[in-house]
Amino acid sequence: MITEPVRRLRAELGFPGMVVLQFVVGGGPDSPHLPQNHVEQSVAYTGTHDNDTAAGWWASLSDAAQASTGLRGDDPPWELLELTWTSIAALAIAPLQDVLALGSEARMNTPGTEEGNWSWRFEPDALTAELAARLRSLTARTGRVR
Repeated sequence: MITEPVRRLRAELGFPGMVVLQFVVGGGPDSPHLPQNHVEQSVAYTGTHDNDTAAGWWASLSDAAQASTGLRGDDPPWELLELTWTSIAALAIAPLQDVLALGSEARMNTPGTEEGNWSWRFEPDALTAELAARLRSLTARTGRVR
């Protein structure tokens, strides 16, 4: 929960806000996480180290919640990446697990649990030329190349 005094302090100091696209479900029309409510002075994330992966998040949603996201559902991790990359936020960030479209087995951290956190590691052969080309294409197509 970000309070008004925190928002004022952040604005006064010039720090960016944080918007997390996984938080679009159930946030209401005024949610800062909805893409139409993003501001340039922010960083957009598909999810964070404390969230499930995009694929795991999608799989956990009810049909109604999935429909409320506006995603087609053909390739949810990459649809969420595209939505994040098209944000007007100054920066866009995705955990590698989302770029790799991995499920909940690759979750980095589950707050409030003591075991199994921070143990996920990617396999070097997962970083393919095709994956790099796909990310490069999305980055160019959305104007994230500077």
